[in-house]
Amino acid sequence: MARALIIDDEPDIRELLSITLERMDLEIATAETVAAGLNALRSGTFALCLTDMKLPDGNGLDIVEWIQKHKPHTPVAVITAHGNVESAVRALKLGAFDFISKPLDLAALRKLIGATLKLGEGAESTIQLPQVKLLGQSSKMTQLRELIERVARSQAPVHIYGESGTGKELVAHLIHDASARRDGPFIPVNCGAIPTELMESELFGHKKGSFTGAVADKLGLIQSAEGGTLFLDEIADLPLHMQVKLLRVIQEKSVRPVGESREVPTDIRLLSATHKNLAALVAEGKFREDLYYRVNVIEVRVPSLRERLEDIPELVDAMVTKLGKQVGNRELSITDSAIKTLGNYHFPGNVRELENILERAATLCSGGVIDAGDLQLRPKIATAEASMPASSVSPGENLGDALEDIERDAIVRALEQTRYNKTKAAALLGMTFRSLRYRIKKLGIE
Repeated sequence: MARALIIDDEPDIRELLSITLERMDLEIATAETVAAGLNALRSGTFALCLTDMKLPDGNGLDIVEWIQKHKPHTPVAVITAHGNVESAVRALKLGAFDFISKPLDLAALRKLIGATLKLGEGAESTIQLPQVKLLGQSSKMTQLRELIERVARSQAPVHIYGESGTGKELVAHLIHDASARRDGPFIPVNCGAIPTELMESELFGHKKGSFTGAVADKLGLIQSAEGGTLFLDEIADLPLHMQVKLLRVIQEKSVRPVGESREVPTDIRLLSATHKNLAALVAEGKFREDLYYRVNVIEVRVPSLRERLEDIPELVDAMVTKLGKQVGNRELSITDSAIKTLGNYHFPGNVRELENILERAATLCSGGVIDAGDLQLRPKIATAEASMPASSVSPGENLGDALEDIERDAIVRALEQTRYNKTKAAALLGMTFRSLRYRIKKLGIE
């Protein structure tokens, strides 16, 4: 029988937790202090640990820290006072699996314990991530895979940051697949693709008759992720009024559909992503600071392709094999010259751009062999430090296209250098903010 450790100085809470866990076929051990709890952890093995935040001789965070250092495969959840968001976030950052607030909701407690036990059962599978989905043996990709393994063992909200085309949704999928929620749904939502007037209904759902056109009850995307993972892509595009509502969902673990008079408990894990700098948006007043700290409990940065050019041969090999099957299941190969050319390219569009380049080349090449000339890469700007690099135009080259390439590359580099702060990028480029915004739209950079 699996064992659980309960650390709480209130007899009533210990008894309630013990009864609940015993009904889930768990053997119970209890402790009233940090010292007693640590002694129990040192001398035994537990499938999970539940600890109160406030204890007579210390803090529940001391328990969380000790477990992360000495027994990292033991999931630990903390019991916090109602509304004590700061303590819950600190616990999650230190490595707690999840938290539950007083007064205890037994249904939510059973869900938490069920998910915790499931995590323990799948501990071995989380160590072996399906690397075929996340290619690359560079140090940055190795570190990324290791980080995915660690965050998969938690319920903490994760924010995935990276340039467009780096594979942020793939990382979110891997976190879900390696977590205790892998059998639940994975619901991706592109926040920038939902019209503002429909966003509340899409995310929260609605009741029949709640507004004109609501001819039937509709389950929102948040509730559709029940028992699984909700992935909010481009979360920076959420309007401020929706940010307030999302913050309540995270804090209260409940959702209120449009037209519903009561809140409905919900059990989801939140993952989010953006290519924008959320901290800069907070400073500009475009993203709520309290929501930022709740969604950014753990940050996972996905490296750009420029930072891991040594992975290009492996990526190309996999993509070429895949493309060969897609274009009539024919033999498709690529020359060493073409791979070398790709290794010298700057890839503003990252892995997604590499896929597009190879797909186009597979169509244009003759004899099923992709050569350097089939790649049709945009000219690479050689100067890395200059804010407005110079470039030459080859004879016969379209002057307008060449100038656009130079301008696009300079703007992309300035945005990257300023972590996508357009005001700072405009100053770096020596132009007004309005002028930069016009050029970004004209060149299709966003």
